[in-house]
Order: sequence, then C-alpha cells, then structure tokens
Amino acid sequence: MRPADQATGEDGNASEMTFTPKTSTGNRALMLEEKLIFEAGGGERTGVDLPAPDTSAPNHLDGLERTQSFGLPGLTEPETVRHYTRLSRQNYAIDLGLFPLGSCTMKHNPRLNEKVARLPGFADLHPLAPIPAIQGALAVIHELADWLKTLTGMPGIAMSPKAGAHGELCGLLAIRHKLEADGDVREVVLVPESAHGTNPATAAFCGYKVEGIPAADDGKIDVEAVIERLGPHVAGVMITNPNTCGLFERDFKKIADAVHDAGGYVYCDGANFNAIVGRVRPGDLGVDAMHINLHKTFSTPHGGGGPGSGPTVFSHSLAPFAPLPTVEKRDEKFVLIEEESAAQSAPESFGRMTAFHGQMGMFTRALAYILSHGADGLRQVSGDAVLSANYILRSLEDVLDAPFGPHGPCMHEALFSDEGFGGDLATLDLAKGLIDEGYHPMTVYFPLVVHGAMLVEPTETESKESLDEFITAFRSVAQRAKAGDETLRNAPYHAPRKRVDETGAARNPRLRWEAPEA
Repeated sequence: MRPADQATGEDGNASEMTFTPKTSTGNRALMLEEKLIFEAGGGERTGVDLPAPDTSAPNHLDGLERTQSFGLPGLTEPETVRHYTRLSRQNYAIDLGLFPLGSCTMKHNPRLNEKVARLPGFADLHPLAPIPAIQGALAVIHELADWLKTLTGMPGIAMSPKAGAHGELCGLLAIRHKLEADGDVREVVLVPESAHGTNPATAAFCGYKVEGIPAADDGKIDVEAVIERLGPHVAGVMITNPNTCGLFERDFKKIADAVHDAGGYVYCDGANFNAIVGRVRPGDLGVDAMHINLHKTFSTPHGGGGPGSGPTVFSHSLAPFAPLPTVEKRDEKFVLIEEESAAQSAPESFGRMTAFHGQMGMFTRALAYILSHGADGLRQVSGDAVLSANYILRSLEDVLDAPFGPHGPCMHEALFSDEGFGGDLATLDLAKGLIDEGYHPMTVYFPLVVHGAMLVEPTETESKESLDEFITAFRSVAQRAKAGDETLRNAPYHAPRKRVDETGAARNPRLRWEAPEA
C-alpha cells in the first residue's frame, strides 16, 4: 500500500508521483518536526531549582568558579519530555517492525528477559559486593557458562569480554600467549575476505600482520589458498562461520586440520552462531577460540540498547590461558578466581580484560532466554532463522541478482547485488526507497566481495505474514530500481529527514554546534 500523500499514474508508474505541499510548521500530520535541543531551550529557564551557593563558607575551589555561561540548553520538564518523545518517534526499532540488517541478527528481545534482569539482587547488584553475598549471581554466570560450553563443545570459557570485537581480542591474546609460552614466535594471521571487518582489525591490534584469503566463486573460502599460505610464520586463521555471504563453510574442518598441522590455531568469529546453534558444535570442527554475541544469538539488547556481551570459549589447549576472573563451584559454593588466587588455580592466564566480572544484565537475560527455550527450542531457533532467510532469497531472486543463490540454500541471511539496475541507479537508491515503504534498510555494500551488496537477515522471530509484507515492499522498490525509476535518486520522501550527503558528512564532520548569529 502506498502512502496516502503519494499519487501514481494509471499504470502505477511511481515516476509520475506528486506530493502534498509543505506544512507551515514542518510537521507531517502526527510526525512532529523537532529542533535541536540547543535550539529549543535557552539558558534563562530550567526544569529544576537549585539552591544558591554558599559564598561565605571556605572553598578549596576558590578561583575556579565559572564566570560565564557555556550554553547549556534550558528546558522545562514538559519540554524535555516532549523533545525526547518526539525524537523516539523518528527512530526505527525492532519493536516497530522487521529490522533486516544482515550480519547483525536484530531479533526480538522477550520481555521475560527484561523482567528477570530487573529482579532485586540482579538489577541492584554491586560489582564489589562480598562473594558470600552474591552466590546467586555467580550461580547465574556459572550456569550460563555451562550452557555456552555445551552448545559449542568447548571446555573453557571467559565470561568477561564485553562484546564481539572484545571477544576476538580475548581469543587472539590467548593464542598469542600460548605460542609465546611454547617459545613459538609467529607474526601472521590469515583472514578470509568473507570474514567480519573486525577480524583483521583485532589481529592487527594484537601485533600481527594480516594476510587476506580470497573467496572462491561460490562465496566460500578458497581452501587451497589457505593451505598454500600456511607455514611456521602463521599464528592462526580467523574465520566467520557461517560467513558474511550467508554461507556455511563446509570445508571448515579440513582448514582447521591443516592449520593445526602447521602449528597454528583457529579462531572462529561466532557472530553468526544464531544460524547453527543447537545443530553444529564449533568445537567439533576444530575451533580453538570463538566469541559468542549474547546480543545476537541469545536475544539480549543490541547496539544502543546494550551493553553487549561477548563470552569467549576455548579448546583444551587454550583454556589455561583464558583471562580472569572465572567462576568455579567448590563444595556447593561458588568462588571467583581472580589475581590473588590465580597463581595456583590459573597460573597461565594472561590476566584481566575488564575491571569486573562481565555484563550481569546480559547474563541474566541470556540465561532466561536459554532456559525458556531449552535444548530443543534453541535447535528450532536456528532452523527457523535459516528457513526465513531462504524464504526471502527464493522470493526475490527473480527480481534481484542473488550471486550465490544458484549454489544452493543460504544460512541465516540472504545476499543480493545491484546488478541489473537501470539508469545508473545503485544499492543506496534502493535502500533509501525502502525507507519510504516503512522499513529500515538492510545492510548495504557489505560484504565487500559482492558489488553493491544487500545483506538481509530476517531472524527467526518474524512471522510468515511479516516476511511477506517485507518481501512485497522490497520487491516493489527493486522493480523500480531495475526500471531505472529516477525518483529513487531523491528518496526517501516520507522520512523525517531527507537524504543527506553521507560522503560529505564523513569527510567534513560538524562536531560542534554553533549558535546562529543574532
């Protein structure tokens, strides 16, 4: 269905669109225009009353008092509430509709998880509370760790990493310390083109040289290219599986065996674990270290709704080098292994990565999700996610180029390209047109191995009706792009903000607000 203020010709050609005039307020019906908070509020008013400072009392800050205003906006309480409520209405969220970002797994966060995270004893827990007073919290960490080790088939785990890239750093540091402990100095990490972009960044941050591995024609790793690069200088390989083309690396075990034979280690980026949870244990494939994004696989809030959490699992050879702290159960009580007790319990650990024990709110949410699903439910999660992605792939491959579609089914995400677009239109034009249809765009121009890539991940939490609505909208804009519809160059038309110069904004960012001259 087209927006009410958009008209088309008799043949439905969107290029003949006409639009309603602008309003005097800038508002579009109930979508209210909103100023910057600095423009909306002046320094002469405020929503709170503060007592006047006592200037008669001795003050060790004498001479440091502020002598002039520094331009904070002043708003009353109603103005403040309205400002942020109006802004929230301009934001797209998983609670509004399908969020098709590929490689991000924007799935529904069950409200049960939130209720558990807000229980007294979790929500008000202090990280420096005495160990006897936090036995319940340590039990949660310990039980979640057991589930993650069982699901991955890995014997060791570090719960403290804060998110995906932090988990990658954790795994690479463990590999580096293991090699150094063996007196084996290596300087190269191999990273396939189909890996997540954080992989080469993490390897470089750890001091390794990064060498790329090309993708084969079917979007998977060129196995022979990996084997040819192996040698005494290679510390290991970082592989995303399923990869960012939405494909499962079926030769993973062959690659892992070759890396191990060459004395290296295998790091698996577990960001896409949602596609295989309950069906594939990475430990069985020869993985030595892998982070798990709780905000992707186990439904804890994502991005700005975070914080994230990236527990990292380890093989037998790397488990002794895992960072502190760790939780152990002894004589029906839970103990925290930290620096003070590590000399005997974890002498080879490379130390701490964070100040405390990890993201407690994420742990409670993830464990609530796991226990509410059970082992059979988690297996269904991955199956439904893969089914949803393939439904989108096969429903759109007749109007969009699907470069790897002919090679078989995808996993959790469907990949398309801009091949065949008319009038020199590109992926960005389709993405902006999708906003007018009421959807946040899919991931664009990633992975880099596909020109004009469009990566769509529907997740398992969308109904068939929801997928059909998205497919209808996507198909409509795709047909316009193939027909060379020039109106797409200026899309979106119905969003709170029109298309911006993204290149200009990136090259010349305006990071400081300046009041307009009177």
